[in-house]
Amino acid sequence: MHTNRSKKRENSQQFDVTVEEELLPFLLEKMNKNSRNSVKSILTRGQVSVDGRSVTKHNHKLRVGQQVEILSNKTAMSESMITGLTIVYEDEAIIVIDKEAGLLSMAAKNKDEKTAFSEVSAYIRNQNPKERVYIVHRLDRDTSGVLLFAKSEEVKMKLQDNWEEMAKERIYTALVEGNVKKDKGTVKSWLKETRTFKVYSNPTDNGGQLAITHFRKVRHNQRYTLLEIGLETGRKNQIRVHMEEIGHPVVGDKKYGSTVNPLKRLGLHATSLTIVHPVTAEVMKFETDIPPAFINKAL
Repeated sequence: MHTNRSKKRENSQQFDVTVEEELLPFLLEKMNKNSRNSVKSILTRGQVSVDGRSVTKHNHKLRVGQQVEILSNKTAMSESMITGLTIVYEDEAIIVIDKEAGLLSMAAKNKDEKTAFSEVSAYIRNQNPKERVYIVHRLDRDTSGVLLFAKSEEVKMKLQDNWEEMAKERIYTALVEGNVKKDKGTVKSWLKETRTFKVYSNPTDNGGQLAITHFRKVRHNQRYTLLEIGLETGRKNQIRVHMEEIGHPVVGDKKYGSTVNPLKRLGLHATSLTIVHPVTAEVMKFETDIPPAFINKAL
């Protein structure tokens, strides 16, 4: 299975790691025509990525089998202009980002407001004015993490029309109020949305959409619990509603029962997404780091 291993971008060099060593010595060996200061500058400017993730630390430890990519200055500059997100993976068919909390996925009421869609669109057009992107799914404004875009309408439709089969695994991390007693569990209910756009849950079929959420306790203290959450279905506000239902609302989620906001944001992060690639049929897993503040609050 592929994990965050990016396709070679235009004007870049890629190298496979065959022995364990630190990043700077690796680069100095591969870029032996460049001076040491030049290589260090390339690293500092964010032109180097390891398995699709940007790395600037000189002593970053490389593992056998990883892939190092060195972007041209022009391509790196193009990516650095993006705000509120990081590119995790890109090829001819899809682009995967790590969205920051506070950034809308798309469709802002204020047309001047930046969204993940507008930022990715601008990045793509900067490389090729004829290219477009299409959003495949959404994250709430205050939820961070993995978000997938398609580079053609055909790919978008293929993913959306077959989402339940092609999205093999969707893992979130949630910081919730209180000490969740169960080590793991499943919440199953039917969700309906009111006219005021609040989703409510019913234990029996009320004509709404069936929603199934699995959770596993990662760590906790008396005030907060860090949960790994797996979605069997992907309904609007599903995790937020189900956490309120079990009596442990997501922190910062005033709409669904939270009375505290220790993170100054919603305590929900889309940690990983595993999909069947819409063109190659390869199973690919895209992962992002859990925000350190989530982990620290549950220590």
